[in-house]
Amino acid sequence: MESFQEKINKLLLFFVIYTISFMVFFKTLPYTLPFVLALICAYLLRRPTRYLINKFKMKASLASLLTTLIFFTAIISIFSLTISSIINEIIGLTKLIQNYINTNYYNILNIFSKLQDNFNNIDPYIIEQAKNYLLSSISGILNSTVNIGSSLVGYFINILSSIPYIGMVIVFTLLSTYFFTKRISLRDIPLLTSAINNKNSYKILEIFNHAKKMLLSYIASYGFVILISFAITLAGFLILGVNYALILSILCALFDLLPVLGMPLIYIPLIVYNLFIHNYFIAIGLTILYVAVFITRQIVEPKIMSSSLGLDPVAVLAAIFIGLKAKGISGMVFCMFLVVFYNIFKKTEII
Repeated sequence: MESFQEKINKLLLFFVIYTISFMVFFKTLPYTLPFVLALICAYLLRRPTRYLINKFKMKASLASLLTTLIFFTAIISIFSLTISSIINEIIGLTKLIQNYINTNYYNILNIFSKLQDNFNNIDPYIIEQAKNYLLSSISGILNSTVNIGSSLVGYFINILSSIPYIGMVIVFTLLSTYFFTKRISLRDIPLLTSAINNKNSYKILEIFNHAKKMLLSYIASYGFVILISFAITLAGFLILGVNYALILSILCALFDLLPVLGMPLIYIPLIVYNLFIHNYFIAIGLTILYVAVFITRQIVEPKIMSSSLGLDPVAVLAAIFIGLKAKGISGMVFCMFLVVFYNIFKKTEII
């Protein structure tokens, strides 16, 4: 019977090893990125490659070359078109917001003049302070819009300016994917365990398979949660007739990855904008839509994550909350994978 002290020692050892491994992986990722991406791509391409080998009696080298080239051509084409469309939409949306605020600046002043005429009993000083606060807020919104738009466009331009590095990563990833795909397609066991030939190989293979399954489940589950938020937002925007519904929905999905701020960065300016142009129905609709998306996410995320990963819902909630509170997105990833790997080692009876 294992003693309590031995269990504590195993847990402490697991935590230390996991923390060191986590930090080493992400610290060295800039240097190992092409090979990590290549392993992921090779895993995705192994079945199509095996299909070509078995169905058309191709050599592994030719089948791997075909699947790798087709896969990368499709990915690069889709990525290029998406980036180009997003940049054009951001530029158009930024100009629209700037033009609207500049055009309706004096209309906003007239609103306060009418308010002052209708509420003569209110201290003029209060009206003046409220007007100054609103104007400064509008100026802040305008500057923030310009800054966000410029930052996003600048970010994409910086990516383009890093083309030599990106090109090098793509080339090394492509070549590594080809070689990894060729090796994996000829084997029935994972690449990481193919060279192991000792009594612990079965245990390592078991851990690897559990880790692979749970990692894929985690990515699929989190992607599905974001997809739900995107779908509800897009459907709501289209029903309400919001302009730039697609690009705004994509931005909401991307910002949904950010803790606390996230989607309000898109919803709040839209609600304020519609209030100013007296589209109260749309403003109220957007408010209800945001509340619906927020509640849906809070209900669905722990349930989907826990059911797909086989984890306790309370453990998932605790990992998300503690991680976000401690270190934002990186803290949440750390805590989630801590729970995931603990569950893996528990199932394989290592701890």
